[in-house]
Amino acid sequence: MPSDAAEGSALSLPEWDGLETAVRRLFEHNDALRERVQDAESRIRELEAALRDVSAGRVDPVALAERVDSLERENQQLTERLDRARHSVQRILARMRFVEEEP
Repeated sequence: MPSDAAEGSALSLPEWDGLETAVRRLFEHNDALRERVQDAESRIRELEAALRDVSAGRVDPVALAERVDSLERENQQLTERLDRARHSVQRILARMRFVEEEP
């Protein structure tokens, strides 16, 4: 009888695998949600600090917006320079390959 009770209460292998997979996915989902919550809480603290700085007059929102615009323009210019440099390097590499292939 003990063997019958053990067999009746034990899950079959596919059921056990399915349960194990479901529990693992729940733990992974829980970890992902916990990370998202921590990120959101961190962002909230940053935004609250920024709001306090603006409210207290320590930061001028107009000057900040102008600085952001200036940095975005500078970033665009640097991206364009990098693209031109990348293109120049590719041309140089192509020339080097051509020279290397000549007998």
